[in-house]
Amino acid sequence: MGMTMLSYDFMIRAFVASGIVAIVAGSVGYFLVLRAQTFAGHALAHIAFAGATGAAFVGLAPIYGVIALTVGAGAAMGLLGDKLSGRDVTIGIVLAVSLGFGILFLSLTTTNAVQATSLLFGSVLAVSPSTLATLAVLGVVTLAALAFISRPLVFSTLQPELAEAKGVPIRFVGTLFLALVALAVAQSIQIVGVLLVFTLMVGPPAAAQLLTRRLATGVALAAILALAQAWLGITLAFYTDWPTSFWIALLSAAVYLGAAALKHR
Repeated sequence: MGMTMLSYDFMIRAFVASGIVAIVAGSVGYFLVLRAQTFAGHALAHIAFAGATGAAFVGLAPIYGVIALTVGAGAAMGLLGDKLSGRDVTIGIVLAVSLGFGILFLSLTTTNAVQATSLLFGSVLAVSPSTLATLAVLGVVTLAALAFISRPLVFSTLQPELAEAKGVPIRFVGTLFLALVALAVAQSIQIVGVLLVFTLMVGPPAAAQLLTRRLATGVALAAILALAQAWLGITLAFYTDWPTSFWIALLSAAVYLGAAALKHR
């Protein structure tokens, strides 16, 4: 049965694309959860919808609008730093306005509207060779940059006062990290859509942090859990005709609840 599934080119592309995205989302998401900045992933996912529809409105591929707007928004969040803390109302208004612009652009778009709409719920089975190449490049860039800033990022996360005293550029590291979160979001919505980014970027990392306190082990486990959920979700979707995003979201919740139960015991 496996050979039947993998005899289709679009299925092979789906597995490769979801593998790249899952590893990136799990790795970046681990630090996102560790830094208690999951709101950033939620905000950037909604902002990405406006970027996707805006790009489609001017005739560009939605992925480019997503990257441009989310990276810009992520960098802005990083520069604002603690000024955003506790401002739930402000963040909520920004999200609402972003969705409003997304709906406006979508209503004015005559081409690529279907492609932009698919970003809401994911379209892993429709990944084109060009999109796959884009995801591969973004994945390498994101992971390389994350590895480069990982030590000062962990230092500034766990001991911010000491890190600042040691001369670590906390604001710069935080801004660069949120830009990487934006790239991870841009990749994740290709698989699970704007509305379910948390299934890959928060679910697996949160489960990993319940299962181990070791940093390197936790990052690796988060990536492995995200990869397993993505691949199993695609497989279940192929044989049931149910949406891939549904299965990935269900698996993400099940793994997290299982990890919580294990820790409780």
